[in-house]
Amino acid sequence: MRTQTGAFLRAIIMGPPGSGKGTVSSRIVDKFSFHHLSSGDLLRHHIRSDTQLGREAKEFITKGLLVPDTLVTKLILSELSTVEQKRQLLDGFPRTVIQAKELDQNYDIDIIVNLDVPFDTITDRISKRWIHASSGRTYNLDFNPPKVSGKDDETGEDLVQRDDDKPESVMQRLQTYSELTSPLLDYYAAQDKVASFSGTETNVIWPRVEEFLKSRTE
Repeated sequence: MRTQTGAFLRAIIMGPPGSGKGTVSSRIVDKFSFHHLSSGDLLRHHIRSDTQLGREAKEFITKGLLVPDTLVTKLILSELSTVEQKRQLLDGFPRTVIQAKELDQNYDIDIIVNLDVPFDTITDRISKRWIHASSGRTYNLDFNPPKVSGKDDETGEDLVQRDDDKPESVMQRLQTYSELTSPLLDYYAAQDKVASFSGTETNVIWPRVEEFLKSRTE
């Protein structure tokens, strides 16, 4: 795999919902001093700050529409132009080949860190998540089960499962993710830029990601 060595590195992290991407991203930022650029976080920041881009995005969101690719691309490119850190981690962008091509016209991408977690594992993990609605306390039947089945530890009230945590909803989200990202992974694989890390547990995947990035940043 060919990539730039030394201090500079611009990477994209990819992984389906529930793959542990948030945890791995935070570890990359902490361990290797990357500047984390999350498209979702940036959108929320611009909307809160009432910037021109934020106002444009809010118009679509308030109508229940997806923010257009062109606007998200403009947002990311604008942010990249202000980043002084030499190591950058893009998260949630690009989502389409069209976005990737526009990004390539402005900035070189060195590597794609792709978290390859089986969909069955993710579905099982997320479908075991239950919450206490009024407080937001979250339980997992495997990793953090309630003391009494189906009841909140502090109040004894019933736990509920969000609709989008139910197995059928999770699988639908994963299928949508696959349909969107498969062409994107193919696009970057053709440039020999994809490093995939397979596994079912974040703590097993992370050491391999860490070793890989260490070899690219020394």
